[in-house]
Amino acid sequence: MTVYIDPPTWPGHGRLWSHLVSDASYDELHTFAARLGVPRRAFDRDHYDIPAHRYADVVRAGAVEVTSRELVRLLHGAGLRRRKRHSPAAGQPRNS
Repeated sequence: MTVYIDPPTWPGHGRLWSHLVSDASYDELHTFAARLGVPRRAFDRDHYDIPAHRYADVVRAGAVEVTSRELVRLLHGAGLRRRKRHSPAAGQPRNS
């Protein structure tokens, strides 16, 4: 089981965050996160958001440290990248 984590450089909610991903499957990722007690609500499309204070714990548990760019490359290579869906601009009718 190999999962990857990028540095905690992503700001949000007054903290810095890392992203935790798998290059094999979402099941692998969910299993790893559950083992660490990371709540399922921290899962966002294709990764878990990990607060900076948990970074060292996740690495000690076996996550491989990579750059943010490498993390995205791994997700794309595995076919696991899920992009955000953009809603139509305000005032624009949606095609049904």
